[in-house]
Amino acid sequence: MTQARLMDGTALARRIVEDTARKAAGVTERTGTAPCLATVLVGEDPASVTYVRMKQNRCRKAGIESRHVALPASTTAGELVGTLRELSDDPGVHGILLQHPVGDHIDERAAFEAIAPEKDVDGVTFASFATMSFGLPGFVSCTPGGIVRLLDEYGVDPAGKRAVVVGRSAILGKPVGMLLLARDATVTYCHSRTRDLSAAVREADIVVAAVGRPRLIRGQDIKPGAVVVDAGYNAGNVGDVDFDSAVERAALITPVPGGVGPMTIATLLEQTVTAAARQLGV
Repeated sequence: MTQARLMDGTALARRIVEDTARKAAGVTERTGTAPCLATVLVGEDPASVTYVRMKQNRCRKAGIESRHVALPASTTAGELVGTLRELSDDPGVHGILLQHPVGDHIDERAAFEAIAPEKDVDGVTFASFATMSFGLPGFVSCTPGGIVRLLDEYGVDPAGKRAVVVGRSAILGKPVGMLLLARDATVTYCHSRTRDLSAAVREADIVVAAVGRPRLIRGQDIKPGAVVVDAGYNAGNVGDVDFDSAVERAALITPVPGGVGPMTIATLLEQTVTAAARQLGV
């Protein structure tokens, strides 16, 4: 059997960032103000610190200013909400990214809701989920948005297809299902309480794995010719799909790393420039 074709998120993300850089330069030239993304980090989780630093570097390459707000792990929920509201009110900031996790002592949802919808370039607020669900102008959750762009790039039309989303997080599983539904897919959500997950996956034309459990989805459960999108990232550069077995049955599959991850950051940068253009009226 022919092995699956890899969906190269790195190459597509590079093109998106190059286009975003041109748009950012245009905004700066017309307004005298560069698009600005504020990143907020609570504590010093090593993975989060590395991820934020990577986003800052990508911002610079795309002509986007990066303002970083580092808060101690002892920051209270009220203090974090206050910081996010200040950034929301600051006309010099066009997009806001709250790096999560923020600590068990903080209500993460309350913190997200302190971000003004027009600056929610990470697509994490109730308002953003609503616009995604209703197909209205707004900002998509970055990873789901990147997944849909990948599907488009490889000519995958979800219309009429059975899509199984394994995972139901508020910023990945649920929104990617809504975006696929908007493309006329028939969407099934699976999760930790799903009975016979393997049976559900076997029916899927499109599988999106977004549960955070290494190699949960086995190749033997992939429908021959299915499209497999692995949005998981676990220790050791391992996704939620057993790649070696799945690649033997799928038609298209995302690698880990190099598949969904680069698309997430590219979508974030693109939405930041879009937010800046809207706020600056250009």
